[in-house]
This record gives sequence, structure tokens and C-alpha cells, in this order.
Amino acid sequence: MARTDGTPPAESAPKAAAPERVAAFNTGISAESRAAAYLLAKGYRILARRFRTPHGEIDIVARRRNLVAFVEVKARASLEDAAYAVTPRQQQRIIAAAQGWLAAHPEHAEFELRFDAMLIAPRRLPRHVLAAFDAST
Repeated sequence: MARTDGTPPAESAPKAAAPERVAAFNTGISAESRAAAYLLAKGYRILARRFRTPHGEIDIVARRRNLVAFVEVKARASLEDAAYAVTPRQQQRIIAAAQGWLAAHPEHAEFELRFDAMLIAPRRLPRHVLAAFDAST
């Protein structure tokens, strides 16, 4: 809103992120790093991390031989809670993002494709769920 004296309105200071959002972001980054290290130890090569599109984001894109895995990483208090956190709506966003990744990397279009989940919980080894969901739904 313009001021009556003709001067522009004062710029408002940018809002700082809420502490709980910062903590959740940091937890997510840490979980993705644990998941990537686990995949590397299992013989995967990490092709991308935090691949973003207007339709969604893929936490990790990993390759092993002729397989490309799109991996959703979920960190919760328990592995069971993490498993329930991959919702059908989120699955559709990941599938859409995977289509974007494949469009940007056509050299992988003929590979076997899989949607995995990596479940992370405190004081537990990561649980790698192969083919956690598929793109046919």
C-alpha cells in the first residue's frame, strides 16, 4: 500500500523459518545422506539427489546395472511410521517427477525403472523397501 506522503512502503523483513520447520528440514537432509550411504554400500551409484520439478521431488535417483531406482526417503520416530508416510498423493507426485527426470536423462529411458522407499528411524538400520509402489496406479 502506498503511503500518503508519496514515499514507498517500508520493506518488511523476511520471516525466519519456524524452528520446527528448520529441524524437520535438517532431519530430512540427514536421513537422505544416510539413505545415500546405505545405497552406495549396496552397490548403487547415486545419479541425483533432491531432483525437483514443478510436479514433485525425488529424494534420490540411484542406478545399479540396468536398473534406475527412484527412492523416497522417509524419516520418522519408527520404521512403521515412516512406511505409512508415503501417501498415494505423494506417490503420484514422485511418479510425475520421475517422468521429468527421464525426459531430462533419455539415456536411461530403456532401463528397468523402480520406485523404492528408504525408511529411516533413530537407532535403527535403514530399511530399503524395493518396489514400494509402482506407476501403474
